[in-house]
Order: sequence, then structure tokens, then C-alpha cells
Amino acid sequence: MPILPASDYRAPFPFGNGHVQTLYPTLLRPTPQTAPRRERIATPDNDFIDIDHHAAPHPTDHVAVISHGLEGNSRKKYPLGMAKALNQAGWDAVCLNFRGCSGEPNLTMRTYHSGVTDDLHTVLTHVLKTGGYARAALIGFSMGGNQTLKYLGEAPDNVPEQVAGAVAFSVPCDLSGSSTMLERPSCRIYMEYFMRDLRRRVRVKNEQFPGRLDLSGLDAMITFREFDDRYTAPMHGFRDAEDYYAQSSCLAFLPNINVPTLLVNALNDPFLSPACFPREHALANPDLHLETPATGGHVGFVRFAPDGQYWSEQRATAFLHEYAS
Repeated sequence: MPILPASDYRAPFPFGNGHVQTLYPTLLRPTPQTAPRRERIATPDNDFIDIDHHAAPHPTDHVAVISHGLEGNSRKKYPLGMAKALNQAGWDAVCLNFRGCSGEPNLTMRTYHSGVTDDLHTVLTHVLKTGGYARAALIGFSMGGNQTLKYLGEAPDNVPEQVAGAVAFSVPCDLSGSSTMLERPSCRIYMEYFMRDLRRRVRVKNEQFPGRLDLSGLDAMITFREFDDRYTAPMHGFRDAEDYYAQSSCLAFLPNINVPTLLVNALNDPFLSPACFPREHALANPDLHLETPATGGHVGFVRFAPDGQYWSEQRATAFLHEYAS
């Protein structure tokens, strides 16, 4: 019954509020200092993905692939913090960038979305082949967490045998429900932050592929559902936003996960709907471990300690040490 008992995470004062937990790391956390090595790899459809390698202090045969969230990238504070913690725990780390998120537009009309798993597979198999690793782990945040869990569950037999564990934080397992949660007035600040970057991405695609996109009303869009109906769904082969959400949510794929996997979703995460806390799935699947701290916000889990690690980084390395080493 892998529903974990009460989490040991305790938010430091005054970080109990979910919005404070969500905003503080982005605005005020010092950037973790690392020395990434950038590599560009080709995709099967003649595009590219940029990845950052973070090497452990000593040679290791363990590697973790880290996936960021919506409109993030490999140089955001949370993947850097996780990579640094993994290195200190003896793991090499590879932070991938979703297509178009590394500072240069990707080459094809498709970009990225919550249900993309082929790019994660491309990166993972490349890293395993070129690095000769015996063990691998997958770590995802938010959208990257949804992709990670979907990848593990949609075709388990295609997951490389070296994958020994996974950890996902702040995962919108139910994309439709999470979209509705973010339409609330209390989440307006997040929506405008995301929509600003998504509008820019559409304009870049329109410059690359003139006449392929309708930009009318783009500036007036204020919700994911509007944006996904107009752009994400048709650009990636879905009927509409609801079809995209239904096919891309990891919730339906959780029963098939067959490697030790930790899903951590804070109960005060302002992005998550009730369906994002899949207790029934965890009860039924011995490989799916569900942890629901009372606080933590969205990709927050603030912790102040001499080592500089956030609780999420400490928790991920502890889980991988127990189940994937």
C-alpha cells in the first residue's frame, strides 16, 4: 500500500501558504552553482534537443534525467538544484530542454506539450548509449513530471531496463482539472506569466512558418483552455483542448508503471485539482508511491539549510538511494 504516511516536510515560517511557497524559489532562491556541459542531439524527425550534462565529483555508472516544467528550461533554479544534489549523492545528471526551450527555436512545426514522451525516450536512450550507465532514474517537475509518469506507464516494455526508479513533483496528473484550477482569480498571476511566454512562442512559430497559424485574438487569450484549443491541440494532432487533456494526462497510465516511482504533490499546491492526488492508483500499484505533504506549493518545498538543498532535492536522492541504487 504505497501511500506514504505523513510526510516529514515542514515548511519553515512563514512559508506555509501555497502561493508563497510557489513564488519564493522563483523570485528569491539563489541560483545553485553548477558547471553544465551543453550537448545538442538529433531527433528522429530531423529536429534537435539541447541537454545539459552535470557530472558527479567521481566517476559513476548512475545517471538521472531531469525534465523541467511548462515554459521552463534546464537552467532554471529547480533543475539546477536537483542536478547539484544528485551529483553530491553520486549520480551524474542530465537536464533536458523541451523543444524550443533552450534559447533557440526548434526546426519543426511541433514544439512540446504535456503528453510528449518520445523526446524523453530519445534523450534517455542517447545518454545510456553514450555514457554506458548501468542504472538510470527519471525526475520530472510539473509538466515534466506528467511526461515522465506517462512515459513509464504508456509502454512499459519500451522503457530501457536500466531505469531503476523515478521521482515526480507537483504533477498535474489531471490536465483538464488543473487547467480549471488555474482559471481561478487567485491564480491570475501564474496564468499571465505562462501566457506571456506562450504567446511569444506562437509568434516565433508564425515567423518560422508564415500563414500556418491564426494570430487573431492571441493577445486576448487568458486561459490554457483557449490557448490549447487554438494552438496546442491542432499543432499536435488532437481534436481540441479536452481531447489533448484526456490523451496526455498521466492519470490513465499510472496503473502500468512497473519501476519504483515516487509522486509528491503538496496538498496546498494551487495548480492541482483533486484528481491529481491519485490515492486509488497508489493503493493498487505497489510500484507507485504517493506522498502528499500538507504544504509545499507548486515546485516549492522551501528548506533553509547549510547545504543549500531544498526538501524536494533531499527527498529525491533519499528515494533513489533506497529504491534505485
